[in-house]
Amino acid sequence: MNRFVLAAIQLLAMTTSFAAEGWPRFRGPDGAGQSETDAIPATWTESDYKWRVPLKGIGHSSPVIWDGSVYVTSAMPDDGTRFVSCLSASNGELLWEKELKSTTLEIGNSTSFDTASPAVDEKRLYAAWVDEGGLWTVALDRLTGEEIWRRNLGTWEAEHGYGASPITFEDLLVISDDQKGPSSMVALDCRTGETRWKVNRNQVKAAYSTPIIVRSGAGDSELITSSTANGVSSLDPRTGRLNWELTDVFGDLRVVGSPVGAGGLIFAQSGVGSGGKMLVAIRPADSRNGTPAAVAYEVSGSLPYVPTPVDHGGLLFFISDNGVASCIDIATGERRWRERIGGSFFGSPIRVGERIYIISRTGEMVVFRAASTFELLGRIDLGEPSHSTPAVADDVLFIRTFSHLMAIGGREE
Repeated sequence: MNRFVLAAIQLLAMTTSFAAEGWPRFRGPDGAGQSETDAIPATWTESDYKWRVPLKGIGHSSPVIWDGSVYVTSAMPDDGTRFVSCLSASNGELLWEKELKSTTLEIGNSTSFDTASPAVDEKRLYAAWVDEGGLWTVALDRLTGEEIWRRNLGTWEAEHGYGASPITFEDLLVISDDQKGPSSMVALDCRTGETRWKVNRNQVKAAYSTPIIVRSGAGDSELITSSTANGVSSLDPRTGRLNWELTDVFGDLRVVGSPVGAGGLIFAQSGVGSGGKMLVAIRPADSRNGTPAAVAYEVSGSLPYVPTPVDHGGLLFFISDNGVASCIDIATGERRWRERIGGSFFGSPIRVGERIYIISRTGEMVVFRAASTFELLGRIDLGEPSHSTPAVADDVLFIRTFSHLMAIGGREE
């Protein structure tokens, strides 16, 4: 078969799979933060919501969606008790809710006991969190909430709790355990919770970034991770084998935002305090011709620390924590525009059709054009603070604030 035809078939298969999965992890399929729907408005009022429902406790995690159900986690700020809630995507009705006993731990003022987003597949919902007993991972039946298995991956040492979200790949659940203490990347069997592979990592500072999957047209997949101690790494997601690694990328800067794959490059960021200090574009290693991984270029000025960038049409869009939005050309790193949109941001932008959506910490949704020239399209008060990233499935945008979940958009029936 012609290799171009084969690549097209594989790409179509991946696209079909993504559509069926909905929004299965933090920032959607493979962590790309992308949706092609044009059914989400650029601005709206309170009366336009499909539904808006309260959640138990508070949380900073983001919702995930599978087959008409929305899953979201939260925690009680007084005793750390956690909840996993499953709601109908069509009307917000609570389908089931699971209480997970936990404890408190010392965390920073800007975080909560619920920061890591869950992951979901056809059969199970997965959640990860840290308390004084260590790093926990649990699998629940997706349809009933019944607990299937639970693992304690050991002690956790960090200043700000836990933030890296679990992700699924085929029949594996990948957990990032980059911390000040003994660190690792672990893949568990989705069915049983048993360890399938574990890779020890360097330990310097805890990292809060969530790994991504980068897929090639030939069907190859790479697990891309970023941390202070290991820099930017590529692992075989099936075995944990190291493909390549740039360990000296960030120096002693902390890594919070997740990596992004775009235009054949890997973008990764780091920072300190309340601001981004470094955003690098990395050209991955090519085993076919023996080319090693290398930094292609470094971006300067108004960089993100916590919010993860998003790409579209050969452009990369990112927002600094203090509210400066930028657009660069992916191939060259040339800045197309930089505009102050105001506010402070912990949530990450996603691209929906031709628009970028991002929520500020005070709970304002900011919408602007995903284009080479800046155009502000909307500013919507959500009525409550938020540190979360929106999710999209079946032409509907799902928004999580500290204690509410809401839905907007959709096509008229």
